[in-house]
Amino acid sequence: MASAPLRILLSAATLDAHRPAIDAALGQGRAWQPVVVPDVDDARAVDADLAFVSRDVTGLSTKHEILPATQRFYTAMLQAPSLRWAHAHSAGADRAIYGQLRARGVTVTTSSGANAGVVAQTALAGLLALARHLPQLIDAQRASRWAPLIGSGLPRDLQGQHATIVGWGPIGQQIGAVLDVLGVGVTVVRQRATPVAGGFETVTFDQFDAVLPRTDWLILACPLTDVTRGLVSRAALQRLPAGARLVNVARGEVVDEAALIDALRVQHLGGAFLDVFAHEPLPATSPLWSLPNVIATPHSAGFSDGNAARVVEIFLDNLRRWADGQPLRNISS
Repeated sequence: MASAPLRILLSAATLDAHRPAIDAALGQGRAWQPVVVPDVDDARAVDADLAFVSRDVTGLSTKHEILPATQRFYTAMLQAPSLRWAHAHSAGADRAIYGQLRARGVTVTTSSGANAGVVAQTALAGLLALARHLPQLIDAQRASRWAPLIGSGLPRDLQGQHATIVGWGPIGQQIGAVLDVLGVGVTVVRQRATPVAGGFETVTFDQFDAVLPRTDWLILACPLTDVTRGLVSRAALQRLPAGARLVNVARGEVVDEAALIDALRVQHLGGAFLDVFAHEPLPATSPLWSLPNVIATPHSAGFSDGNAARVVEIFLDNLRRWADGQPLRNISS
């Protein structure tokens, strides 16, 4: 007797664009059936074996504020009694839905690496903008005011400064490689003190506080875990030298946001490039929108026109592995 078709929960847009690629990934020997969530709330239970949470599923939803279309897809996954595996378009899987699925025994995989280059470029762009006082120059431009930096304090040379990079995945590695070329010293904070490529100093999270007093640039490129949540506390910010800067392309919850605002207001922290926040969307009342030494972007560091294709390739590779009984890539714990 032929096996039942593999049921894959996915968006209508993904089905339209990638049905032939899914056929090819599964091969001729395995039939499959698409499961698309209705556009309106439907009391009928949806069942599927696998789910692909593509970028269009989450849309403009954040992990704090979930729009109805996204919630319908999440509900379908939670109500699918046969669901065994869900693949996320994101590099991390810290949204509540993925914790709920893992608690049910569902394997969750991510698209880690798909947008690593883009995020690294964005982090470096923010760092360079702060280093070269671009926010100050842009304010002067908007005011039609000629304000050469020679009159307001010369920027420090980057060469010879020191950066501490928290997290050494694909994003942190690319940031470190570029900073090395620019003559910036690098210390890596990760779970293990195993030496990394490039010969950078490597410490564990237990040694995080010890490296802060010699950190000019604190760069966060780590996943949100029990270890990293609240890592950059008020005390940690005070351990940074006066004028140090923060770059956060990790998760907002890694930083004590109230303490961060205070450190920026009194200019103990010289500046910050922030793409992620404790609550997203960032409330209009947040001082981070208007502080002159802050560049705030709406969780967009990883956006580019090539990301969707890279995410699909990771999903299809995992789908081939699933069909062949091979271990999946990027399993989230």
